Amino acid sequence: MQQSDFFVRFWGVRGSLPVPGPETLEFGGNSPCLEIRCGPHILIFDAGSGIRSLGNALCDEGIEDIDLLFSHCHYDHICGLPFFAPFFCKGRSINLWSGHLAGVMSTQEMVSAFMTEPFFPVSPDFFVADMSYKDFTAGDILMPKSGITVKTGALNHPNGCIGYRVEWNDKAICYISDTEHREGQLDQTILNLIHGADIVIYDATYTDEEYPEYRGYGHSTWQEGIRLCEQANAKQLVIFHHRPRRNDEFLRTLEHEARTMRPGTVVAREGMVLKP
Repeated sequence: MQQSDFFVRFWGVRGSLPVPGPETLEFGGNSPCLEIRCGPHILIFDAGSGIRSLGNALCDEGIEDIDLLFSHCHYDHICGLPFFAPFFCKGRSINLWSGHLAGVMSTQEMVSAFMTEPFFPVSPDFFVADMSYKDFTAGDILMPKSGITVKTGALNHPNGCIGYRVEWNDKAICYISDTEHREGQLDQTILNLIHGADIVIYDATYTDEEYPEYRGYGHSTWQEGIRLCEQANAKQLVIFHHRPRRNDEFLRTLEHEARTMRPGTVVAREGMVLKP
């Protein structure tokens, strides 16, 4: 990759909990973690189990400046946090951002509450990197690094969640997970975030046929992702946050069906890299 590149790499694509094993080898079993590169700058979205491998790769690469943004703090999106190697490396500068608990709990309080006895033996006091905890409110526009604009919006999910739009060099990558749609009504906040975007990563935990059984769980469908992208004139849809029960065979079939409805749609795989 070149220093001027803008891309997203998937380190964890599974929702609810990690599911390693022979039936998830192709698409991956780690829970959510994305890396978005804006030239030399590193943005990480969520700290599911996939962040462990990402952290090791960043240490090997010698990356010293990182921004980690949380969509929310349900376990599947933060379970890998204590195992992110750059936290334990001197000379690293790491910014942690959250906005889903604005007015209720700060980012630093959230991280400290997660890494506390009797649930975890090591507290954030053991981090040796230069840590900075940053808070925002849904709807704020963030500028984590020069030339990078990150737009935010509130998603419909229990305990709150943030959707993101990363803009760099006139291109846009959107991360929309976790969210529950309202049947027959496209979410205007999401439409605003993804309007004209090059890549839209969307919570497609269920199918339209499955959704009625899980109404109220806080998740959406791949068909709703297509409807949103069509309305917003977005380019590529990425189906994300796969249910634990989805094996590789099911996801291959789903991808074929989704591509029939909207060419260019892909199902997220660990290790996959997409460039706008």
